[in-house]
Amino acid sequence: MTATVNGAITDSVTQVNTKVVGETPAMAMGNLLMSTSQALSNAAHNATSAQQQAQITMQAATVQGVNSLMSIGGSVVGRSAEGIIEKG
Repeated sequence: MTATVNGAITDSVTQVNTKVVGETPAMAMGNLLMSTSQALSNAAHNATSAQQQAQITMQAATVQGVNSLMSIGGSVVGRSAEGIIEKG
């Protein structure tokens, strides 16, 4: 028994296959561009977050430095006052 396929069906399947094969490069390029843009946006976000964290660390270091300078001034004044009191 020989099975015959209608020519319209054969043409339809051929056209669908041709369409899929023809769209493949465009789909691949679209996927590449989407993944690249996602990676770049993640890199930009990570850079921004790192800058924010570094700024907080630098601000804390500055505060500690100012506190150290202020406490040194207080100890110098205290020693000077002590020297004056002892002489008096």
